[in-house]
Order: sequence, then structure tokens, then C-alpha cells
Amino acid sequence: MKVTCAQENLARGLSVVGRAVSTRSTLPVLANILLATDEGKLKLSATNLEIVITCWIQARISDEGAITVPARTFNDLISALPQEPVELELAEETQTLRVTCARTTANVKGIDAQEFPIVPTPDGDNRIRLEAGTFKEMIHQVTFAAATDDTRPTLTGIYTHFEGDTITMAATDGFRLSRRTAQFPGYMERPRTVIVPARALSELARIMTEDTEELFVTIPEGRNQIIFELDSAVLVSQLIEGNFPDFQAVIPKGHKTRTVLNTAAFLKACKTADIFAREASHTARVVIEPGDDAGQGYATISATSTETGSNVAQVDAEVEGAKVELNFNVKYLTDVLSVVNTPQVALETNSSTEPGVVKSVGEDDFLHIIMPMQFGR
Repeated sequence: MKVTCAQENLARGLSVVGRAVSTRSTLPVLANILLATDEGKLKLSATNLEIVITCWIQARISDEGAITVPARTFNDLISALPQEPVELELAEETQTLRVTCARTTANVKGIDAQEFPIVPTPDGDNRIRLEAGTFKEMIHQVTFAAATDDTRPTLTGIYTHFEGDTITMAATDGFRLSRRTAQFPGYMERPRTVIVPARALSELARIMTEDTEELFVTIPEGRNQIIFELDSAVLVSQLIEGNFPDFQAVIPKGHKTRTVLNTAAFLKACKTADIFAREASHTARVVIEPGDDAGQGYATISATSTETGSNVAQVDAEVEGAKVELNFNVKYLTDVLSVVNTPQVALETNSSTEPGVVKSVGEDDFLHIIMPMQFGR
């Protein structure tokens, strides 16, 4: 193999695939990145056996070939090089990759590409076209609510349902739930539901750029995988087996109090409260006051710490309904308010012991449910 490419393109490609490199595997090759010539381009792949990320960069191919190199060593080396053309030349007998750039030469010991796991390829059938910007927004609005421990594996994934021209995504860790729906350009004749690891979707959002206009999704039959195709990158993820909880059953059918607040002001008040709530399991009290007959009321967000102090913040609100007092995990409130994209947000409540529902005002495709915390004595 003999290849020449731009240093900045190679560095960018390594940043795209690098997060899929395994850090705990007993197989040394999984700590490596695959470099291979592929139809006039240089292909880079990395996998931890749960996700595979592949990207292609422009290159001048003098000799075809493939090699795997230690991800950390190679990434640090390429990052340290000047923005000049980089020449990669493989000595097959020693499996050593000679790297030359300007006045710098290095030799990186690799592992035969034959030992690298087979990289799945997209299936041309049953591809679904999604609008990239909308899908990336959906990812941000649901993945933060997924569980981070493996006690219940299905909760570490994102419920993803395709039906007709509509996609629904949901995530829950047992204490909160995010649900987002959207329409997509394609159409799915037969409804399909899968559970996609939250980490895989977060990695997909990371490698999607502002220039990414569309992506294609394929769910190959019988492979327990989902494949996302971008312009010059592909992410393949294993699906999570099991049954996702019936989240529709926990969504309140109505509300007794509806509070509309300025999103930025509510978020700022919650962030301030969390400074003092951190030592008390992030518990903050939210008091909704109806106010005058015109519906002009306010929400008071307060937190107390026996060691650091306390704070109280008041935010103007339009309140319909009765006064209500709730204890919420204010970090959860901060998380959801950070992904609300409308100037105003609604908090719908029934009582101090029932879930609160956060909705974007003016858009009905997103909702978030937070379970209240127990009141202290």
C-alpha cells in the first residue's frame, strides 16, 4: 500500500472513527484503526464490536493495500504533523507503516488487516431517507434521558419506531421520559420498531456536520443491526434485544395546572438552584402561583443545602389552574430545558405526587416527563 493524502483530511477522518475504537477488549486488533484503499479513496474503520464507524477521505493511491495501526499512536502522530501532504507506505513483510510528512518520518508497527473484523456494508434494499438536521435534533432531545448503567439493558437504548412517514423516538431511565416524533421524506409500508443504543446515536450526531443534508437508514433483515449512511461515512450499530417499557401508559392524559414560562429564564433559574441542590440529590422545590385573574402568575424555584446555603429565584409565568408545589430533580429540569428549541416552554402538572410534563410551546412533537421527588420533612 502506498497512499498520499492531506494531513487535515486524515486527522479529520481519524476523529470521526476514533470514538469507536475499543479500549477494553482482549483482542489487540480492536485497539487499532483499519486503513485500506477503496475505489480511489482511503477508507478508515474502527469498531468495538458494538458499533462500527467507517469514513472515506480523498487520497492519491499509488499501490492498493490495507493495514491496521494502533489508534492512539497513529492519531497522536498525525495530529502532531504539519498541514502538508502525508505519505503512507506499507512494508508488508514487517507489517510496518512508514509515515512521511515534510521533514518528519515515522514507522508505525501494525497488525495484519486480515485480523480486523469484517466491516458490514449497507444493504441497498429498504433504505429510509431522513432529513439530517431534524434527526440530529431528535437525537439530542431523547438520548440524555436514557439510562447509563446496564442493569436494564433496554433502558440504555432509544425506542425507534417507523410507521408510514413518521418516526417516533423515546428514551427513559425510569425517572424521566423523552419522546419526539417527526415526519421523514420516505415511507415505510410495514411498521418497524427497534431499540438503538443511545451511545451509537450520540456518536452519529457527533459525526454529522452542518453540511450533512440527508442520511439513509437501513435495518437489514436477520442481522440485528441498523446502518446509518452519511455522505462520506457509515455507522453500523448492533440493536438491543428485548421489550421497551410501555411508555405511552405513563403519559398523563390531562392536567390541572398549565404553566407557560420563558425557556431561557426558567433554565437560568434551574441552573442557579442546582448550585445548592447538588448536595441534596439535586432536589429543588418548584412552586406555581396562579397570580391575578389575567393568568399572570409566577414560578418560584428554590434549593437549600445545609453546608453551602440556599437560593430562591422567581420567574414570571402564565398560569392556568390551581397552585401546586412539587419537588423535582433540578438537574433533570436543566437537561430538558437545554434541548427545548422554542422561546417558551409549558409545564403541565396535576399534583405534587404525579409526573410533570414539559412541552415546547408552539410545537406538539416533543414532550418530556419528570417524576417528582418526595418532599422532605
